[in-house]
Amino acid sequence: MTELKNTSANLSSGASPPIADTRAIKQIRAIVLLNRAGIYFVVVLLLIIGGIVAPGKYFTIANIRATIQAISLLGMVTVGMAFVTYSANYADMSAPMTIAFSGMISIATLWLGFWPSVICGILAGSALGLITGLMIGKFRAHPIIWTMAFNFVMSGIVRWIWSGTQIYPDVIAKNNAQAVELFYAISRSSFLGIPIMVIVMVLLFVAGYFLLAHTKFGNQLKVTGSNYEVARLSGINVVKLIVLVYVINAVCCSVAGIFLASISKTGAYSNGDGYDFRAVTSVLLGGMTLAGGTGSMSGVFGGVITIGMLSNIMNLIGIPTFNQWLVQGIVFLFIVWLNTNSARKLGRG
Repeated sequence: MTELKNTSANLSSGASPPIADTRAIKQIRAIVLLNRAGIYFVVVLLLIIGGIVAPGKYFTIANIRATIQAISLLGMVTVGMAFVTYSANYADMSAPMTIAFSGMISIATLWLGFWPSVICGILAGSALGLITGLMIGKFRAHPIIWTMAFNFVMSGIVRWIWSGTQIYPDVIAKNNAQAVELFYAISRSSFLGIPIMVIVMVLLFVAGYFLLAHTKFGNQLKVTGSNYEVARLSGINVVKLIVLVYVINAVCCSVAGIFLASISKTGAYSNGDGYDFRAVTSVLLGGMTLAGGTGSMSGVFGGVITIGMLSNIMNLIGIPTFNQWLVQGIVFLFIVWLNTNSARKLGRG
């Protein structure tokens, strides 16, 4: 009552009301702008830097084509990872073995024919996603701990099945040369001058955008990612939703795994190494938050382009691979810090 009387007295005496501090509001608006469009400012900046540090090389058709093709595999994996992060399950650390396992299964069944081998590879990877989805969605296993442990388990299983050795399409399917040639060709062929891998990546991004932005599934996933308990109490089948998220992620990883096996002409347990880390970095760079429920596929696509351009610039100026990992690690740590800080300022931390 005393505060109300003082406020009334101030107003009646003509005193100006206290000025609201707008700094927090401006900070939140800046964060929202950064999450929505900031990544494409980074893309433009990298274009300028690339032209400066590697004149005569960076803007050549050959380099642009090589860069786009190089990020296509990362893009495929990142589409699936975006669904996991959007659902507030952080990241799928079993992505490397899903990539490797699907590629090896595809090669191991290549004697059946090209398309049966592709289907077998995708189904094998999807089965891993289904297991992970059930453990996390139904039994509430911790996403990071479970997927890391599952990745180690699958690594052991794969090494045991194939005795720790690599497998080769032309050896497995030596009596089906046509299937082998088709398997090799999918990562080296183009349609209207555009590499098949790039087309597949774009189609996955378009499908991911449609699912998140224009379907009931996307709306429910946004609610679940924003607040799990609210989603559950509002009648959303959160278990089914999370299982679907991990199956979608596994399908994307499987497709990337088959292309990767085609590029290397080899099935190996190490084929997917590093893709989990780079995919998460791309997702966070694109504006999605570890808290879940925010971000878009268009932003994530920008994150993939950024990682690809950064790697390309480092290659052109001769930075060794180990030093590139250091740079990417620093970028990842900075983005996680920025992501967490942004979430706290937006009331999500």
